[in-house]
Amino acid sequence: MTNIVETAVGAGNFTTLIAAVTAAGLADTLSGTGPFTVFAPTDEAFAKLPEGTVDALLKDIPKLTTILKHHVVAGTVMAADAAKLTSATPLDGGDLVIDATDGVKVGGATVISADIFCDNGVIHAVDAVILP
Repeated sequence: MTNIVETAVGAGNFTTLIAAVTAAGLADTLSGTGPFTVFAPTDEAFAKLPEGTVDALLKDIPKLTTILKHHVVAGTVMAADAAKLTSATPLDGGDLVIDATDGVKVGGATVISADIFCDNGVIHAVDAVILP
């Protein structure tokens, strides 16, 4: 198995996320011991943001870091466990609302691919960037 960063790179649909994680200096953290649960926006999710947003975030590392940490929860939260929760606390210290009434939504983003196992946690692909 591979760590979260290696798994995301290998998946091929998280290139924007990996670029952002690298720019924010979080690649070492997400490659580390963990465990972490990452609600990972796909490239399509980033493409839904208004034009120029990603470029602007890549130039504002503190804001980018906060947004990225809002997608990560300490520990391993499998999809079946997430469906039983109403919220989770991400690494930015905020609050992620979880709604499992119609599929699983985290912070308003729908989980489109769940339980992607990694050595140091799990990735759940989501269809939107979750803003704090």
